[in-house]
Amino acid sequence: MGILGIRLKQPIPYIVYIFLLVPGILVAGFNMTEQTTIRTAIAFNLSGPVCLGVVSIFCYKQKLTYQSMHKVLLAMALPLVTITTYLFVYAPSIRDTVTGTGSNFAASGGFGPNQVATVLGLGMFIFSIRFFMLSPSLFLKIINGLLVSAISYRAIVTFSRGGVIVALIMIVAFVYFYFIKVNVKAKFRISRTVFLFLSIGLLIWLFSSIQTSGLIDKRYTNRDALGREKADISTGRADLVSFEIDEFLKNPVLGVGVGKIKELRQKSEGIEAASHNEMSRILSEHGLFGMAAFIILLIAPLLFRIRNRTNVFFYSLYLFWFLTINHSSMRIAAPAFVYGLCLLDIQYKSGSIKKRKVLKKKSV
Repeated sequence: MGILGIRLKQPIPYIVYIFLLVPGILVAGFNMTEQTTIRTAIAFNLSGPVCLGVVSIFCYKQKLTYQSMHKVLLAMALPLVTITTYLFVYAPSIRDTVTGTGSNFAASGGFGPNQVATVLGLGMFIFSIRFFMLSPSLFLKIINGLLVSAISYRAIVTFSRGGVIVALIMIVAFVYFYFIKVNVKAKFRISRTVFLFLSIGLLIWLFSSIQTSGLIDKRYTNRDALGREKADISTGRADLVSFEIDEFLKNPVLGVGVGKIKELRQKSEGIEAASHNEMSRILSEHGLFGMAAFIILLIAPLLFRIRNRTNVFFYSLYLFWFLTINHSSMRIAAPAFVYGLCLLDIQYKSGSIKKRKVLKKKSV
């Protein structure tokens, strides 16, 4: 218990996590080939995991007021409003660009549909929070409802399912834990808001279906443009994961090295494809060190949650990180930053942080 107590007070697990990534760098250096650019491999493959470690160290048990937490979330969401506006203004007409049920780069503004849908899904979640918690007047409900609708529509028509599905799971988790936390009067208000929210969601889906001539319905039911069911719902990602698990079993201790899994796939299968799954990639590239690193990431927030239940957004944020790294890896910084928000100590009494700081100074 003594060791566990120390780890819960200090970000030691995340310092250990960063050091556990080092052996993979050394293995990659020792196994360099003519195709390997070690600096690029490390920068591309470890920028996300290292970013997550640094954010976690900074955020661990950091005290933040409830109002400031909403400001942080809003600061994340406002750039997403800009992205949505850009997509409406500069992306071609959806009717003109959608010809099949595959991920649509044109509808994503020319950027990766997976990444665009992921960040827009985060926007869906944040403005849904504001719709439920920070919309006391009809005017604010309309504003936040319109923002949720616009962002959701643009996320749906990217034809990348991961970001949208993750957003829906986050919203459900938030509403559930918010609902069980409040009093009876607030429960009644939330119930009415949920009904209104579901109505808005249905209208968004119907509009998206009309704009895509029903192709979006086929996409989410795993069918092609002709209505035939696709054999692989994972669109080839299961094969990538299987290959990486096999390489982990062949090199269980140290792994194949940072960035080497892509080279090995190219050599053995002739396919140059990056992994969409951070779990299988960290296993294959870092071996047992990677397994230990991932266990730290998985367990540390839950241990923190046992002793600190103030963060009403915890499970939604935690699920965003976990589900996103399984369908989009860590190609963008969003999962790392959102993971750090799970570790915040939310203060609901105004001035409580300042009072604690004053008391500490007096005690010294």
